[in-house]
Amino acid sequence: MTILKAALLILIGLSGGLAVGTGLVAFLTVLGIVPRLAQITKTHAFIHWYQRSIIIGAVFWTWTGLREAEFCLLKDIVIIYGLFAGMFVGLLAAALTEVLNVLPILAKRIHMVDKLLWLLMAMVLGKMLGSLFHWLFFVPFS
Repeated sequence: MTILKAALLILIGLSGGLAVGTGLVAFLTVLGIVPRLAQITKTHAFIHWYQRSIIIGAVFWTWTGLREAEFCLLKDIVIIYGLFAGMFVGLLAAALTEVLNVLPILAKRIHMVDKLLWLLMAMVLGKMLGSLFHWLFFVPFS
């Protein structure tokens, strides 16, 4: 690889990382996850710890992804990690839904304002059953 190609690759990689990182920070800022979490848990004094943990987590997992590291973990640990990862994704989706007021708008458009709870439960059960179907039938056991 020539020096010019290496420099171009470094420039593209850094630009992509900067764009994704900026997007993540903007996304977290718009959702207001950190202040909301501090408000709900009544831990405003520790808000800097939340921010630092997000930064450390992003840097660590970026570094781990670049190194293509493989973790040989016990199935119990993988199950616990999967539960926490699923909770994170679910809470992030719920926060996005709450901020954008998706459900009330959807309920008004399909004329189901009085059945909002049923709409929410249908979405939750559909997501849960879809995930179970995927993991039970499409992911081979090793």
